[in-house]
Amino acid sequence: MKSVACGEDGGGLEAKTSCGHILTSRESNEGLFRNQIERDKLFEITKRFLAFAATFSLSFGNIIMNKLGLMQPNFFKVTHSYPSSIISCIHNAPPHGAAEVSRITSLVNESTTSRVLKDVHLSTQLLDGFLDLAEDNTSKDLETCGVLGAFLKEGTYYVTTLIIPKQDSTSSTCQAVNEEEIFAIQNEQSLFPVGWIHTHPSQSCFMSSVDLHTQYSYQVMVPEAVAIVMAPTDTSRSYGYFRLSDPDGMKIVRECQETGFHTHSEPLNGASIYEDCSNIYLNPNLRLEIFDLRH
Repeated sequence: MKSVACGEDGGGLEAKTSCGHILTSRESNEGLFRNQIERDKLFEITKRFLAFAATFSLSFGNIIMNKLGLMQPNFFKVTHSYPSSIISCIHNAPPHGAAEVSRITSLVNESTTSRVLKDVHLSTQLLDGFLDLAEDNTSKDLETCGVLGAFLKEGTYYVTTLIIPKQDSTSSTCQAVNEEEIFAIQNEQSLFPVGWIHTHPSQSCFMSSVDLHTQYSYQVMVPEAVAIVMAPTDTSRSYGYFRLSDPDGMKIVRECQETGFHTHSEPLNGASIYEDCSNIYLNPNLRLEIFDLRH
């Protein structure tokens, strides 16, 4: 599907408001966070992220904790962008000829236990763009992972940034390194960490026990956080949008003290420990920026 962008291409990062006014990306992002409540929420999420990350990476925690509030900007180069130099926000009624936003409904079983969640819009270029960058690793049976960054507007998350960190990979694991680089980009662009994406190069499309613990670290910060699994060799299901069930799955993983690959008990009420997301939309009008920090 070809992406359609709204607004005039002025050679810079721009967004068109509902009234037709053109804003630069900096003006647009600043406008999104004028509401002090949203600023406070982002700051609280950042603090929780740092505290949680510190328990897993001492070097990352020390670097960020020592510099919080004093960090100088670190500017990273956008290595890929789709579809052009326009960031476009979707309107409730797209103009005639514009591509429609599609809700992900296939394979989704609505959970009766999970809380009501904000919608999350993803660029239609996200999955293919990520797979292209993961192709070399996939051909070597190595996993690849990336982090999703979004801005929040009127109760909806719009994922406009994919960060592919430096990482150590095997056929069944992928561990980000130099995590402070991820935080620097999120901080510079005022992005919420709304999830992650990774490949299963030779496995089926599912959430491993290690994946469940990784997802918990995102979902405890942002309830809408999504785990995207790409399984190019799975002929029955090549991708999935997953989350821990809430409260059942979240409680089980929170109380689990094991590491590495292991089994989890199932919720006593018969619910699943994780589920398909029902709040994900593919938005062809979103620009996607990719920061590939591996090179």
